[in-house]
Amino acid sequence: MALLVYYNYYVVFFLMMAGFYMVIARGNLIKKIVGLNIFQNSVFLLYISMGKVSGGTAPILLAEGGHYSNPLPHVLILTAIVVGIATTALGLALVVRIKEAYGSVEEDEIYAQDKDA
Repeated sequence: MALLVYYNYYVVFFLMMAGFYMVIARGNLIKKIVGLNIFQNSVFLLYISMGKVSGGTAPILLAEGGHYSNPLPHVLILTAIVVGIATTALGLALVVRIKEAYGSVEEDEIYAQDKDA
């Protein structure tokens, strides 16, 4: 029963390892960018999971006291999402230029063409 309490961390670990595997093991540049996005999303999920306070409310001060959730992790993740979108856009733009220059998005074919040149 105690293992089910931390199911979100198991999901984070699975997504992180799946994204890391895609970045390391794949030769296709598009698949590497998709793996990087999966890895980034797992980190987002980790921060959001840690920022949740059980029984916490929004940090709006009222007359009575209470438990409040910290909004800082959520604000940081909003910033990280914007940076992730910019990173993805830049990566895809570079892949388009590489495809135009080499005619392929496979790493081994690009290395072979560079070696021959």
